[in-house]
Amino acid sequence: MSKKITIFWFRYDLRIMDNPGLFEAVHRGAVLPIYILDQEHFTIGEAAKWWLHHSLASLNKSLDFKLNFYEGNAFDILESLVKNNKDIDAIYWNRCYEPKSIEQDKKIKQYFDKEGLECKSFNASLLWEPWDIQKGSEGDYYKVFTHFYRNGCLKSNQPRNMVEKPKKLDLIGSNSKTLEELNLLPKIKWHRKLEGKYDIGEEGAQKALAQFLSHGLKGYKELRNYPAKPNTSRLSAHLHFGEISPHNLWHAAQTKGLINGHDADLDHFLSELGWREFSYYVLYHFPELSSKNYQAKFNKFPWSDDEEAFDKWKRGQTGYPIVDAGMRELWETGFMHNRVRMIVASFLVKNLLQEWRKGLKWFEECLLDSDMANNSFGWQWVAGCGFDAAPYFRIFNPVLQGEKFDPTGEYTRRFVPELANLPNEYLFKPWEASRSVLEGAGITLGVTYPHPIVDAKTSRDRALQAYRELSS
Repeated sequence: MSKKITIFWFRYDLRIMDNPGLFEAVHRGAVLPIYILDQEHFTIGEAAKWWLHHSLASLNKSLDFKLNFYEGNAFDILESLVKNNKDIDAIYWNRCYEPKSIEQDKKIKQYFDKEGLECKSFNASLLWEPWDIQKGSEGDYYKVFTHFYRNGCLKSNQPRNMVEKPKKLDLIGSNSKTLEELNLLPKIKWHRKLEGKYDIGEEGAQKALAQFLSHGLKGYKELRNYPAKPNTSRLSAHLHFGEISPHNLWHAAQTKGLINGHDADLDHFLSELGWREFSYYVLYHFPELSSKNYQAKFNKFPWSDDEEAFDKWKRGQTGYPIVDAGMRELWETGFMHNRVRMIVASFLVKNLLQEWRKGLKWFEECLLDSDMANNSFGWQWVAGCGFDAAPYFRIFNPVLQGEKFDPTGEYTRRFVPELANLPNEYLFKPWEASRSVLEGAGITLGVTYPHPIVDAKTSRDRALQAYRELSS
């Protein structure tokens, strides 16, 4: 008698530990593990593709090289697999929360349920699923983070315990593509600059978590905003691709924080996980988050179409060192510190009056951790047009932000080396340095480093005037 087979469909859950869908599939018996690359319906930035390639390679190795790769429409591929193998009687997967994923999952479940297959999905990616957090009145939902987190999350059921790692895997192969045939690595070898910088995969994620808990959690609340300090987890890409679960982070941080008495630091780190939850919650209730202003009045905002200014922002040539450091960090590493993300985003939408969606698209292309919910929520927050957004009149001063959060200049000098010899007094405002100071540092403004492309005060006043006219 032939054995029954369960398809387990990997998506943003590229791990074995704490993988509810995989655990339940293995519990049924033989498993056909698959990954489907569907670029027709789901956009993946070039940097994220590079990470995805290596993450899949790591997972495949953990599965004794029995992960099956496919490319195309997920529904069509699943239908073909089921038709060609009569022993398949179930399809399991972990849920994704982007609007297209929700729509696709409903279609798949409805069809295969009618075909007599057992179709089950599980939560592997969120501490609290969006539909489980209710504000009170039917149909209403939280629009302010503090209320969402304190009342909706912390007062509801606590995050589930981790699911144990399957003790034994009975995995089935099929006639699929190779990982290389997915062509995730770019033909132009720009990604060589990233090679060796990251330990990608489940094992690397666990190492990064251990490193953060040992060296970053203590002092996290105060130091997380300083890009030169090692007090951020650097787990965002691991978390995005599901190499580690938020439940793992939540419980590991709680254990470490409570043992060592870092209560304030622990609470703040957990609240940052809460912000991630809020972004997915918002995306669920406002599916147009990546393309449409939540506050409709911004539909009439007089955005600038100055492509030259936008290009200088992308290349880190604005003449504002902290902004340029952030944009160069993004290009060189595929990562950007969260505080600096806010600074460069504020500069783009408020000082340059560029539409937030342009910045979102550039981040989407360049970030290793590019995530629809987090990226869209963050840009709308900074622009002032989103949920619980920063007031539009909150405009980050790039000079003061640099002086406050990179006081020694370590971060800025790392990514803007042409300013390395400039004294701290002038590092974030080189245009105020005398000719002799600039010459002593080997700097010629307009030649070795650009003049500011806008005046910070004048551009701030212009943005505020545009907002006043919008609100009148």
